Amino acid sequence: MKQRGFTLLEALVATMIMALAVTALLSNLSTSLRSASKLTDNDRAALAARARMDELLLDSRLPHNSEIQGRLDPALTGWPEAGWRATVRVFEAPPGAGPGTNVLERIDLQVWWRTPSGQRVYALDGYRRGVMRPEDVGRIQ
Repeated sequence: MKQRGFTLLEALVATMIMALAVTALLSNLSTSLRSASKLTDNDRAALAARARMDELLLDSRLPHNSEIQGRLDPALTGWPEAGWRATVRVFEAPPGAGPGTNVLERIDLQVWWRTPSGQRVYALDGYRRGVMRPEDVGRIQ
């Protein structure tokens, strides 16, 4: 008469294989969640940077060649500590340009936020038409 069923060794091997498969699956799930969190932060940073860049592009009174900065509202971004910094420079001007000449200005913007793993930064730059000021003569980069 034949006995049916599994031996103890077969049951242990099957359990070990199942444990390895579940461990690999949980590891991949953890990695996926971390990646999704980083992508969410990058999307949030892109939205905050674009909104701030739009405001900067419209403000013609921004000082040239000096850093301006501010904080981002935690209620809007979801980050407890976040901010931005920007610099406006004359990017291109016609030869021999003086005060009052139309020029191309570059706005360099960085949005930063703190995470448990450290500070992260999202950079964005934009261009707009501007007017050369007396302090800009000789400082075109």
